[in-house]
Amino acid sequence: MNKAYYSRLMLVLGLLAGWLGGCNDVCRQTLTYTIYEPVYMTREELKAAVRQQAPVPLVNPGKIYLKDNYLFINEVGKGIHVYNNANPAAPQQVTFINIPGNHDLAVLGDILYADNAMNLVAFDISDPQNVRAVRQIDNAFPARFSNANGPASAVGYPGVVRWYDPATLVQPDLTRGVIVDWIKRDQKRVSSCDQPSDFQSGWVNWGGNVMFAAADSRSALAVAPPQNGGQPTAGIGGSMARFTISQNHLYTIDETTMRVYDLALPADPAPGSAVNVGWGIETIFPYKDKLFIGSRTGMFIFDAANPAQPTQLSTFSHLQSCDPVVVDDQYAYVTLRSGPTCRNTTLNQLDVVDITDLRNPRLVKTYPMQNPHGLGKDGNTLFVCEGEAGLKVFDAADVRAIDQNRLGTQAIHSYDVIPFRNVAIVVGNDGLYQYDYSDPKNLKLLSKIAVTQVKQ
Repeated sequence: MNKAYYSRLMLVLGLLAGWLGGCNDVCRQTLTYTIYEPVYMTREELKAAVRQQAPVPLVNPGKIYLKDNYLFINEVGKGIHVYNNANPAAPQQVTFINIPGNHDLAVLGDILYADNAMNLVAFDISDPQNVRAVRQIDNAFPARFSNANGPASAVGYPGVVRWYDPATLVQPDLTRGVIVDWIKRDQKRVSSCDQPSDFQSGWVNWGGNVMFAAADSRSALAVAPPQNGGQPTAGIGGSMARFTISQNHLYTIDETTMRVYDLALPADPAPGSAVNVGWGIETIFPYKDKLFIGSRTGMFIFDAANPAQPTQLSTFSHLQSCDPVVVDDQYAYVTLRSGPTCRNTTLNQLDVVDITDLRNPRLVKTYPMQNPHGLGKDGNTLFVCEGEAGLKVFDAADVRAIDQNRLGTQAIHSYDVIPFRNVAIVVGNDGLYQYDYSDPKNLKLLSKIAVTQVKQ
């Protein structure tokens, strides 16, 4: 081979090898995230915005509550719709109470209690056409807007997870005011393929005052406790309610604490004790003079014989999961579900727990489910909201054979149910349904309040 040619060939090959060696494969990926941007109000604006107004469409239903002939539907983060439900086949919209930052409610007599972001407000609803705020307690829910509590400061939005990675946590700018709502937006991000995602296993990253959402957590059933004759009576809420009323006391919960209010004067709730329960507290359910508190790690049973000072009797622990509960004289019915906010990916079940010995609750049987949310029980009829898998109805007379006694399924999205006097009030993503269950094997649809889609 010609020596000059060989030299030129080696030079070209060397340059080519150097050029190729300097090239690295670059993989880029475009990821689309759902984000929620905070909406701020000053504390003065927050209070001034609380008012009654003309009825508005139902857009994003949350907790539901029944009191006498009136049905209350929380519009998540916005306020409360009031319906006259004397005829469940034709509920009539009465009014809307604008309450920024509202997610929970309870009623005693003619007084409605609702959260207004971190404040508690009592309303006189004796005339539903003329609702009046009669008492406001500032900072009743301090954990919601405390820098020390991270995303617990904004737990209200139904898609918001409550866990966060401290290494990536950037707090919202609370100097701008109180967070009362979150605006949903889709955002795209381009990154290298080997760059770890900020969104893993339900953890949340606060960046640029934006919260990235992971999953849903809403509501389900509670039974109103018996009241003494001549005393104002409480209504009926959901099994994932965070407000409940028992023995003329209002109980509210946040991530760690149960707070007690004396309602001897219903229009003037008096703050009382604050009981540290634990971590991951989600729901509260009253039964007689007992309180059953659901958390992501178990069920806590409290004795409220002295309603001003509840004392813990026992704990029934379970794997980390979302945990609504309802109770009868002998058993507690607990649904556990998967999802990023629930910190598990596989656990979907119904647990039946024997509570005849309240100091020593024990598991009777576990039933596999698909994705159970809220539940309710009337007599032997058990209703389980299975999210996209529908509303399932069971005969629970034999607690060891519930799975063998399914009575039917309604093909709707469901996450909350109140069964009362043969009418099941069911709320889901597309609205609120009411069913006649006088024949539990053959539920009959009475009415539907449909959700109105609003462009963002």
